[in-house]
Amino acid sequence: MELRLSISSSHGLASSPAISTCRPTTCGRFPALVGSSAVSQKRSLTMMMGSKMKGVTVVRSSSSETTSIEAEAVTGQVTEVTKDTFWPIVKAAGDKVVVLDMYAQWCGPCKLMAPKFQKMSEKNLDVVFLKLDCNQDNKPLTKELGIKVVPTFKILKDGKVVKEITGAKIDELARAIETVKSS
Repeated sequence: MELRLSISSSHGLASSPAISTCRPTTCGRFPALVGSSAVSQKRSLTMMMGSKMKGVTVVRSSSSETTSIEAEAVTGQVTEVTKDTFWPIVKAAGDKVVVLDMYAQWCGPCKLMAPKFQKMSEKNLDVVFLKLDCNQDNKPLTKELGIKVVPTFKILKDGKVVKEITGAKIDELARAIETVKSS
């Protein structure tokens, strides 16, 4: 997933690029792209995620910084999340079932499951499919969710974890999703 940021400011762009491209797992921090200033600034960012555009407002002053992100729960695809975007997307999903694939880039079984998980997301258009790289940046969320092995799949309903599948068990995951959807 690619993330495009269009940066504008009433104080000019300073040294920030007009359009920047990053991968959330390597970049992850929008304020770092904006630059700093001792003067209070308000900058708008536009994020392009697939064909969806989202607005982000970063307000920075010499003593504090506030970032607001509009979260959208998208169906029909797998959305990469981070420790910062996971809970807002789960909240935006409302009463939809959410399936989270927690993986590691070095994990062989995770790599085997990825295309199967993608196909599952394309078939279950009433379910939100997310994936989280269990790297050092996302460690607080993996700890919060109690991840001990990868791949681990968490199924959430109404913002709460209701089922967990560990290991590369696509059939068991499919049955668990159907059980949660029908409950």
